[in-house]
Amino acid sequence: MLSLLFLAKKKKPTLEETVALIQQGDTSLLNEVIEAYKPFIAKTVSSVCKRYIYETDDEFSIGLIAFNEAIEKYSAERGSSLLNFSEIIIKRRVIDYIRKQSKNQHSVSIDLTNNGYEEESPGIAIVNELSLEDYQKKNDEILRKEEVLQFQQVLSSFDLNLNDLVEHSPKHADARKNAILVAKTLVENQELKELLFEKKRLPIKKLEKTVDVSRKTIERNRKYIIAIALILSGDYVYMKDYIKGVLDT
Repeated sequence: MLSLLFLAKKKKPTLEETVALIQQGDTSLLNEVIEAYKPFIAKTVSSVCKRYIYETDDEFSIGLIAFNEAIEKYSAERGSSLLNFSEIIIKRRVIDYIRKQSKNQHSVSIDLTNNGYEEESPGIAIVNELSLEDYQKKNDEILRKEEVLQFQQVLSSFDLNLNDLVEHSPKHADARKNAILVAKTLVENQELKELLFEKKRLPIKKLEKTVDVSRKTIERNRKYIIAIALILSGDYVYMKDYIKGVLDT
């Protein structure tokens, strides 16, 4: 019995538990985690750059900074693992870096004969701009798909799926706005938010006391409200654009 207790105490903490300690100020653990996950960072950066990444590459440095950012911002309430969350952050930061580099590249060309600068020809500028635009679209599409896949995983932990959202999404624009505002109220209330993630269901009884919406309406839009609350609680850039679009209409 004592040996079992000893083993239980020696149980290796999860990455998420380690990150919680780092967020409390354990900088030595931060260095250990970053060092241990350098291969993961390089692999993630490489998937964006489509080439092998060395630790001496600028892109790797961007990935390293992004991984550190993910550790600082991570919260278990987001509903995803630290690695899933950091993968998204790393890819976004690397893509932003590549975009900036692409915009700066070819903006001017050096005229070696005159020791000066010569503006890029309109033809080359158009080609570069089109290439950059195409690159942005492709990477946005990749990130959007990855975001949906991550969201599906979180939904499944609430016994929901994307088909449920299609079927239970309010038909009228005003009803969708009201449901989103209910979800927003839920997320902004720490007690309600914790109950949602802890119980994996909508705390309807307490929620109806904080919103000007009937219990019947909340129950009817329950699945949609949960989904919106999950989006608002997570790092879902594209899905949050959808929410903003609904509220702006």
